[in-house]
Amino acid sequence: MNRTFYPLKNRILYLIIILTVIIVSWKNHSGNSVGEGGGKEALSTFELEPGFKIELVADEPLIADPVDMEIDEYGRMYVVEMHGYPLNKTGSGKIKLVTDSDKDGQMDKSTVFADGLTLPNSILRWKKGVMVTDAPYVLYFEDTDNDGRADIKDTLLTGFALSNPQHNLNNPVYGIDNWIYLGHEGAVGTQAYKEQFGDPGSEVYYPGHPESPRLARNASGRSVRFQPDKHLLETLSSNTQFGHTFDAWGHYFLVSNANHIFQEVIAAQYLNRNPELVVSNATQNISDHQNAAEVFPITKNPEHQLLTDVGVITSACGITSYQGGAFPAPFNNVTFVAEPVSNLVHVDRIKENGVSFTASRIHPNKEFLASTDSWFRPVNMYIGPDGALYVVDYYRQIIEHPEWMGDEVVKSGKLYNGSDKGRIYRITPKNAPSANWIKGLKLGDASVDELIQQLANPNIWWRLNAQRLLVDRRDRNAVQGLTEMARNTKSAHGRLHALWTLEGLGELTPGVIKQALKDPVAGVRENAIKLAELHLSEAPQLQNSLLSLKADPDKKVRFQLLCTLGSVNTPAASQVRNRLLFKDIKEPWMQVAALSAGASQSGALLKVVVDSFKTNDPAYASLVERLSTMIGTSEKPEVIRTLVQNSLVPGSTTQAVWKGALLKGLSQGIKNQQVKAELKGEQNALINAVFANPSKPVRDAAVGLLKVVGLQNDDTVEQAKTTAAAIAANRNRPADKRVEAIRFIALSNPAPYGDLLKNLIAPTEQPAVQLAAMQTLSTLPGTAVSQYLLTKWADLTPDIRNEAINTFLNDNARIAMLLDALENGIIQKSTIGWPRSVRLMAQRDVKLRDRARVLLTKDEGERAKVNKDYQPALALNGNSANGRNIFFKNCSSCHQVRGSLGVEFGPDLGTIHNWSGEAIMANILAPNMSISSGFDLWAVELKDGSSFQGIISTETPTAITLKNAGNEIRTIKRSEVKSLKALNMSSMPTGLEKQINHQQMADLIAYLKQNK
Repeated sequence: MNRTFYPLKNRILYLIIILTVIIVSWKNHSGNSVGEGGGKEALSTFELEPGFKIELVADEPLIADPVDMEIDEYGRMYVVEMHGYPLNKTGSGKIKLVTDSDKDGQMDKSTVFADGLTLPNSILRWKKGVMVTDAPYVLYFEDTDNDGRADIKDTLLTGFALSNPQHNLNNPVYGIDNWIYLGHEGAVGTQAYKEQFGDPGSEVYYPGHPESPRLARNASGRSVRFQPDKHLLETLSSNTQFGHTFDAWGHYFLVSNANHIFQEVIAAQYLNRNPELVVSNATQNISDHQNAAEVFPITKNPEHQLLTDVGVITSACGITSYQGGAFPAPFNNVTFVAEPVSNLVHVDRIKENGVSFTASRIHPNKEFLASTDSWFRPVNMYIGPDGALYVVDYYRQIIEHPEWMGDEVVKSGKLYNGSDKGRIYRITPKNAPSANWIKGLKLGDASVDELIQQLANPNIWWRLNAQRLLVDRRDRNAVQGLTEMARNTKSAHGRLHALWTLEGLGELTPGVIKQALKDPVAGVRENAIKLAELHLSEAPQLQNSLLSLKADPDKKVRFQLLCTLGSVNTPAASQVRNRLLFKDIKEPWMQVAALSAGASQSGALLKVVVDSFKTNDPAYASLVERLSTMIGTSEKPEVIRTLVQNSLVPGSTTQAVWKGALLKGLSQGIKNQQVKAELKGEQNALINAVFANPSKPVRDAAVGLLKVVGLQNDDTVEQAKTTAAAIAANRNRPADKRVEAIRFIALSNPAPYGDLLKNLIAPTEQPAVQLAAMQTLSTLPGTAVSQYLLTKWADLTPDIRNEAINTFLNDNARIAMLLDALENGIIQKSTIGWPRSVRLMAQRDVKLRDRARVLLTKDEGERAKVNKDYQPALALNGNSANGRNIFFKNCSSCHQVRGSLGVEFGPDLGTIHNWSGEAIMANILAPNMSISSGFDLWAVELKDGSSFQGIISTETPTAITLKNAGNEIRTIKRSEVKSLKALNMSSMPTGLEKQINHQQMADLIAYLKQNK
């Protein structure tokens, strides 16, 4: 062994360098600086959109654990403190009143306005006090003697579930229509904390007014709107998790964990009027960068919990439509969403998209606000009277709920770290003045005329508060000024708020509505239609004004008109509804709006659609299906039987398409046993259609209808099963025919055909046939299908494996077998994927859950072993420029980064920037540890004796395409394949540690972790 001796001077210098590295590393990795210091020190951790500045408004000790805020018309700031999250229900929650006592523009005093609250999470100024959500209650607090502490406490609503605090009712919002909207969703089941948070809720009602409306248990898991003065109470058509927002025209946007923005498109009152219309979802996802969108945090040493989905939106909350009037384009038409797990605030530009919208990133790989501090936890936002965006920072070490984290974290004592801290920040353009409202406001003392003028303010804070105050005062002297504002030509927002303020006062006249229906701004016309709808009974003359909008150039206006006309039962209204429907028939929501008018129109409308049917336009088939679903739900048995008989008669190509759609819709709508009994007489005709009808849509629908009605075993059925088995086994028959035959076998007990179905799960078979056979086998009770799939696992291609995993999740016995296969290395963790991993790690069976958590997270221990020699690399400062060169030399022959700099063979490494450095290094050094789904290596042996290895890039019913690291691509017919087996090894070679040293590893990691 060679030994080198250094002079003493060099050894001392070397020792100093080593100590310096250790100290820097300790500072960077120990986390001691995290959680220390106040809000002012935290300002240095932020990376904010250029052109904006961020300032501290309040921090500890003035406030702690803030989750929401409100600024009233006098400039008083109320802050909700939820100290009890996640498990403490002892009444530690508070409402703080935070003020500037010496009027120097700095918050310097806080008093407890209300306390003794369980888990309060949101607040709204209402009347002379505040409304607070604290499940199961909506509470009202008021200070009548001006001592800064509430002396009135009233329960407005009760009955909401007190379940996991992340899912309780929240965020009361004063809508432009004078209703108060409550964010809400169904109670989330809990296993670990069932006693504390297993409350399912009860009827939701006004406890002080038992005669008032009552909603079903926990409001059926939907959001709620109410008007306390009138004791009105309604459920909405949608739900949201924590937060919701309206745009300037009243369009309603929602949020839920991984889904950071979606819209309630159609309101509950339209769906409720036609119970036969089957609409399972009244919302539309509007993000063009997907649900669970990729995020770009800058957090140093993030702490993620067991079920945290790293690198994507997983805790979206506090959605806020910016309407402050102070931000420059494009930030004047955006929504902001908090993402506390990743320590950032995400922003989307909102663009028109027909009936709905599209939410798009402003920057491809950068967030509006992000922090290097892993304790920065933005949970809510607020638009202030100065047009600033206020960010509420809960500032905790851990934000996830212990239901979804490892037991060791729960027992560590970290759950409440940071509970004595909390911050509120103010974001404005760099040239914005200071927050003068802190010194006090006088809006509460404004005259009626002054309030009316504020309805045209560019800032929504002033508009909504002025509207609320005018409605509260109920001063008839406001009517003339409001009418004039409704007709002003300078401010569309002023006209809009004036209209709804008049409505709130009960002073809106048909004449003002008629004029608003002609407004040059589409948003005003859309709202005028809603207002006209409220007045149709006492002002039927408004119908003609509504009908005159049938050719309106704006699709959102036409959609609202179609919704409103559904309650107008006249020939003229029906004619306009049909015109609106067929003009925009490709828009699914227009179909829903048209069909919401009532089931009585279904037969007549079906004839109109069939007579004008266009085969090349899928929208027509969709409409036929929706209509026939309603008919199947509501029509008489003999009518439905006649429709089935007519649909089974072969016809033209056009007829075949609509007949298939009609049968499919009927099968979805039929629930009545009398109808099912009536259709048993059509069993033979349906069986004949399955095998003989020339139309695939009719054949598919016939199988679906037989499944609903149920097969009566007789000689015809047995003969049909024999025929089906022969078709399924015949490789010379088309794949769709074979799949139909397998689906027919599945209509009754498929056990006698088990061997046939097993033989069809082979790489030489078409994927559709394999999937149908596997799905049919999976319907058999027991674990036989699981046992068989495990013996054949090496032969299953990626698409088939993906579906095979689902068959293991049907019951606990199969899940246990899946976990055995994981433990024994038969199935790779990556094949299960993140959503199913979460399901396994959060299931009800405690033993299986705990075992799944160990198996699905065991790589952490393996990484430590594999990386032991390279651990020093993690403490080194990496140079991303050098790392790019190292990537090009060692990795680019198989990988790309965001679609460039390399060969598209293995996974694109542009998606791993959110991984920890340790995780990146572990996968570099031990690529077989976690093979990305779709990138494992396969060996194919052909019938001619040749062979080929590579990853499966694509597969079709007739062929498989493989490519190898040399970028050689080969397409192979399935009929030529003798065997196809997974090698359970990564296509990435091992031994990279022989090519790069510690510093080069640090440089490579730095390059892969950058966001560009």
